Amino acid sequence: QVRLVESGGGLVEAGQSLTLSCVASGFTLDIFTMAWFRQVPGKDREIIARIHCCKDDLFYADSVKGRATVSRDNAKNLGWLQMQSLKSEDTGRYVCAVGVEMIYQNGSRGYEWDYWGQGTQVIVRA
Repeated sequence: QVRLVESGGGLVEAGQSLTLSCVASGFTLDIFTMAWFRQVPGKDREIIARIHCCKDDLFYADSVKGRATVSRDNAKNLGWLQMQSLKSEDTGRYVCAVGVEMIYQNGSRGYEWDYWGQGTQVIVRA
């Protein structure tokens, strides 16, 4: 059974740090790109960070750039999102997803996310 399970969320004070984990099972992580998304009620889902499976390619949303580090260990089927200097606006449900990079007919590139976790809630108290 394919699963992604996140952990590490909780209630923290502004300025503190947090490390979120995502463990994959039922498939081999090393061929997939992993991303972390943040979901906030009433807002569009936002991609926070992305780490490519197969090349040195990292992405961070402007909202977390300089405060977040995404990493992975393919041998352990694990990924992490470390966040520092947390702000109240970082509050949300953090969901990891894995997928593949696509090259479309028009030459544009994107990602299609094949598997999603249930997420872990992060609440940052100002």
